[in-house]
This record gives sequence, structure tokens and C-alpha cells, in this order.
Amino acid sequence: MKNEATKQKKPSLFNRFLNGVERLGNKLPHPMALFALFALGIVVLSGILSAIGFSEVGDLINRTTGEIETQNIEVKSLFNLSGVVYMLEHAVSNFTGFAPLGVVLVAMLGVGVAESSGWIGALLKKTVQITPRKIITPIVVFLGIMSNIAGDAGYVVLIPIGALMFMAYGRHPLAGLAAAFAGVSGGFSANMLIGTLDPMLAGITNEAVKIIDPAYEVLPTGNWFFMCTSTILITIIGTLVTDKIVEPRLGEYHRTTDIVDFGDNSLNPMETKALKLANMVFLIMVIGIIAILIPSNSFLRNPETGSLVEKSPFMNGIIPLIMIFFLVPAVFYGKKAGTFTSHRDVCSSMGNAMATMSSYIALVFVSSQFINYFKYTQVGTIIALKGAKFFESAGIGPIPLMLLFVLFSAFANLFMGSASAKWTFLAPVFVPMFMLLGFSPELAQCAYRIGDSCTNLITPLMSQFATIVVFTRRYDDKAGIGTLISMMLPYTIFFMIGWSALLVIWMLTGLPLGPGAPLMLG
Repeated sequence: MKNEATKQKKPSLFNRFLNGVERLGNKLPHPMALFALFALGIVVLSGILSAIGFSEVGDLINRTTGEIETQNIEVKSLFNLSGVVYMLEHAVSNFTGFAPLGVVLVAMLGVGVAESSGWIGALLKKTVQITPRKIITPIVVFLGIMSNIAGDAGYVVLIPIGALMFMAYGRHPLAGLAAAFAGVSGGFSANMLIGTLDPMLAGITNEAVKIIDPAYEVLPTGNWFFMCTSTILITIIGTLVTDKIVEPRLGEYHRTTDIVDFGDNSLNPMETKALKLANMVFLIMVIGIIAILIPSNSFLRNPETGSLVEKSPFMNGIIPLIMIFFLVPAVFYGKKAGTFTSHRDVCSSMGNAMATMSSYIALVFVSSQFINYFKYTQVGTIIALKGAKFFESAGIGPIPLMLLFVLFSAFANLFMGSASAKWTFLAPVFVPMFMLLGFSPELAQCAYRIGDSCTNLITPLMSQFATIVVFTRRYDDKAGIGTLISMMLPYTIFFMIGWSALLVIWMLTGLPLGPGAPLMLG
């Protein structure tokens, strides 16, 4: 019996590997210092690469004119006087213009009030009472995937709520955080609906298509069938990885004093009445916004196309709307439950919410410098173009070639975090190349989206990575980048395997990727 117990306690080879990744990663400096070292490293590297003439020629989309142009991309050095001037002049704008900063802080104003009022806690308690424990993981992963229709909102809303939901069930909050992060970021390209990413990528693909066939048009629905199926697949894989690998490895969670304790998950009569009132207010608000959105001439639609998704005031204002949808019902809840006695309590809770984000704000200052330095030097662009040249001379079969492109996209994502910026550089090379080989541009775009999503979870260049590090440290103050990467690496591995297998099945069966979107041309 003793030997059997010893065997059960001994971690598997895969867990030992993840433990090694965590130990190695956590031996690195504090995330703020690490990003500072990254920034210093790219300054020195840009100087070296510029001196040796590291460059590449490629057909790229001019983001100003939208035209395809042959460009010689050279490394722009930061290790000279002009580089020093750039760093000084752009230090503030790199920080204040860093997109996730405003998104996170604005959303947290509403989320902070909702948490302080007790509304979120009451909602989670009610959820625990009516939702079976065994289906909470797939619900969190699925909601994470679906949240990408609202852009980055899932990062700042669903991920912290995922942690709280798991804790409400007596489960490890970091497992809930991981499950939500896996859905939001690892499943970023998947969705049952057409979101903001689809028209954005289709527009870039269409510019690349013009090189071969100006009459061919890729629609925003070009990958819809495949991505609907992918939503189910990623939900299943994300659930299995969370329940079978991530949560068992985390072990038992010991609550700290600054985290909400859900107790026995029961609601007293005052909380029950307050919850009903807040939920009713929320429902009225939802009905109201839907009523505003329905008319074809709604002020929240794109004034030129009437779209609710592409370049519409609704999508552009989704973060302030989310803040309002958390804030207003929370105020009603707090007033009814007695947690808010005056407007001063509401204002204090908003201030406290910002106070909890102080370490995030400091981290963003440093990480935003590094990410912008990397963009400025164009090192990532040159790496992507050089990789593309390899594919042109690979001479392998269609399925291996497409799988190789998935892997290349995943690798490129480690160096260039933005999905649209990366596709702007890759599409003019790969889309025409694959079209000449008989593959549809929708297939090239689909393969790119798979690789681009899977490694979002482990690259510090992903714009929201610093946000997730801060959320992780809320539940484990000793957590570092190694903790987060080791926690998310199993999702990256199994998403890559499962998603690639789905692509192979799709290619073997010849199913369309979307309405009127074939796999092959002709």
C-alpha cells in the first residue's frame, strides 16, 4: 500500500516538465524588471542586426494606401542617437497609447463597483446553487471563446470572474482563471458568431488576393463553418486540460484574507431581494440596448454600412458600455443590500478598484515600451518574411505544407502579438503563394488563425499578457511569468494538436470553410 501511495504521489513526466518550466520561469526577475531587460535587449539587438545589414525584401500591404508594394524591410536601430530620440519622445505615448491600458482600467471601474457592492458575489452564489459543478468548466471556457466578439472585453471581465466562479465552487481560482484565459485568448479565432476579427482579417486577405485574382473576394464569413466547429472542439479540449491537467497540478487552494469568501453559498433575504432588483435592472438595460440597436438607422451602427460589428459606434464603445452594465445594477444592488449607503461609497469603490490596479499600471509602462520598441525595429517583420521564403522552396504535400504554416504562424506569434499586424505582413506572401498552389485564400487565412491563437497563451508579446500576470498574482503573490506559462502551456500544446487535426479532417473531407468558401480553387 505504501508503494502504491508513493506511486500516486509521484508526478508524471509531463507534470515534471511543467514544474521545470515553472521553476525556470519564476527564477527570472520580477515581470517589471524582466520587461525592462527585454526592452534593453531589443535596443542592443537592433544595433547589432542593423550593423550587419539584417533585412528582407517582400510584397507587403501599405497600411496607408492599402496597395501591395515591394519593400525592402531593414532593421531600424535603437542603438544610436535617432533611436535614443525615439525612445525619449515616445516614452509617454507608448504608455498612454497602449490599447489594453484604457480597456482594462475603464472596465475595472464598473467591475470594481460590482465586486464591492456584493452583486458579483451574490450572482456567483446563485450560480453555484443552480449549476451542476461538473459543467462549470465547459461553461467558463465556452463563454471565454464567445467573448471575443466584444474584442478585448473578455480579458478584463471574464478572466477574473472565471477565477471567482471556481472559488465559489470550492475549486482553485487559478484553474478558473486558466480556463477563462484559454477560451478568451487560446480560442480567440473561434466563435459561433461573426466578430470584429473576421472582417478585419478578410479585408487584409482581400488585398493580398488582388495580386493573383482581383475579382476574387473573401467574405467575413469565409471561415465561419470551420470556426463554429472549432468552438465546440476548443471547449472540449479546454475542459479536459483544465480538469485533468491544470487543476490537479495546482493542488488545494488556501484562501487569503483579501479574497472574497463565498462561505456556504447561501443568500440571506436582503441579498436575495437585492439580487432580484439588480438583475431586473440589468435585464431592462439589455432590452433597452437591443431596442436601440435594431433599427437600421441606429446611431450605434456604422453610418455607412449599417453594420453592428465592423467599425460601428457600438463595437468602438463596447468597453464603456460594459462598465455601465456592471456599474448601474451594482449601485441598485448595493443600495438595496445596504453595502452602499450613499454616492460616496460608490465613488470609494471605484477608487479602490483603481488602487488594486496600481501594480498593473506600473507593469504596463515597462511592457508597453518593449512591445513598441520591437515594432519600431521591424525585427519581427523580417523574421516572418524570411520564414515565408522557406515555404516557397519547401516542395512538400498540401496537408504537411498547411500544417507547417500553422506551426510557422504559431512561432511568428511569439514575436508579433497583434493578429492583424502579423497578417498584414504574412498575407501578401502566403495568400498568393497558396493560391498558385491551388489552395483558396480562405484556407490560408484559416490555417493562420489556428497558429496565431494557440500561442497567445504563452507569449509575453501578447498585449494582455501583463494583465493576466497581475490577475494571477492576486491569488498567488509568489506567482511569476513561469507560473503563468507552465499553467497555460498544456492548453497551447493540446489546442495545437486538436485544432490541426480538425484542419486535416476538413481538408480530407473537402468541406467548405464557410458559405461559398471552398478549400481549393477551380
